[in-house]
Amino acid sequence: MTEEFITCDLTYPSSSGDPRETFTAAKDMELKCEQPIFSLLSGSGSKQAGGAGTSAAAITANSGSGLLSGDCELCVEHESELNWFCGTEQKLICSNCAVVGSCHGHTVTPLATRVAAVRNQLVDVCEKMQLQALRIEKFIGQTLTAKEQKLQIAASRAREHVLAQVNAAREALEEEEQRLLEEIQKEEERVEQCLLTQRAHWSQALVSLSQTRSRLVHTLTHTKDTQLVTSVQDIAERVEEAEGVGEPCDTDQLNLNPGCSDSKLLRGLWATAVLLGPNAYGSSYLKFDERTVSPLLSLSDDFCTLTFQKKARQSLPYDPARFDCWPNALGSLSLSSGTHSWVVDVGQSGAFKVGVCYASMERKGSGNEARLGYNSKSWVLSHYDGDYSFCHAGKKVPLQVVKRPERIGLLLDWQSQTLLFYELDSCAVLYSVTQQFSAPLLPACAVTDRSITIQH
Repeated sequence: MTEEFITCDLTYPSSSGDPRETFTAAKDMELKCEQPIFSLLSGSGSKQAGGAGTSAAAITANSGSGLLSGDCELCVEHESELNWFCGTEQKLICSNCAVVGSCHGHTVTPLATRVAAVRNQLVDVCEKMQLQALRIEKFIGQTLTAKEQKLQIAASRAREHVLAQVNAAREALEEEEQRLLEEIQKEEERVEQCLLTQRAHWSQALVSLSQTRSRLVHTLTHTKDTQLVTSVQDIAERVEEAEGVGEPCDTDQLNLNPGCSDSKLLRGLWATAVLLGPNAYGSSYLKFDERTVSPLLSLSDDFCTLTFQKKARQSLPYDPARFDCWPNALGSLSLSSGTHSWVVDVGQSGAFKVGVCYASMERKGSGNEARLGYNSKSWVLSHYDGDYSFCHAGKKVPLQVVKRPERIGLLLDWQSQTLLFYELDSCAVLYSVTQQFSAPLLPACAVTDRSITIQH
């Protein structure tokens, strides 16, 4: 047995080089181990404040594991008490296993020390769980309750805010509706009065003209030649009287002034509802017609994006629908009834045009007839060199744009013959025009910087 202790290489720290002393010191440490937390885990429910003087016998009595009690398990190989723990193989061993057995050279620890460490870890875990439970209880009882109260207050304020905005908009809209209806009524009454006056005047003129004509016819048919010759002066007076009736002519005074129903507020709300409402972005079928795309532009695979390219595409087949000089392209949908809206993402493009044109617009050549906005068949909003303008028939209307638009909405209402350009991000009407369109229209675009895209 002495030789076995001499050959043992315990890793347990010791100040002596003698294996016997090493093992004896380890045993003494095992017997002197003080672990007041055992009482907590064995059923006392809390740490003992006076546990500093607890003996090894007390540890054995409170461990509850059975390994440190009088009925300890024995090592099968050495028939010795399993009072050591091998950290390398994570199992219980006896002292002989540590010195000369299978666990020689492994990291070994007295069982009491190992149990104390495990129990301390469990106590730490339980304390952490208890603290976490307290934090959860506090979170539920304080934070979530406070959040629920704040939620109710915030939701109530949000509802009040929405209702206040809607009520303000409703009141403004109702007042505007009343004002416009009164303006229309006044204009209708004015035109009706003009029509009554004109009707009375021309009815009287008609009676007078008919009477004069009847007299002249009677003179012509019943007057003798000799008497007729001497009645020239009387006839001339009657003819002059007839000529004084004059010719009736139509004037704008007899028409309802379309401006009586014009409202900046209503126009803006209408555009916002159409372009930002449930049916925003209009038809998903609107794309660019590949046949019309200029050689200076490339068309994306989804037929929605036009990109300018300085060098014209080569080997394009001739197509009468294609613009061959100007960087134009037309939409695929013909618009001739109802209300239509679509959005063009112009991004950071520094030069573009968006609008509509007749299908009969010229496609070939570099003249103004094929240039969007420079002929009577196209209406476009143009951006070039930082300036925005509305262009039609070669005439430009400068536009004041506060914020550079990245998305421009277009709204065409065929019934009112109105074309409107709208800036979606700021909800501002850029320009609107009322025009008597005489033929179906096609969406039209041009770009000479970067790309523009029809959004869906």
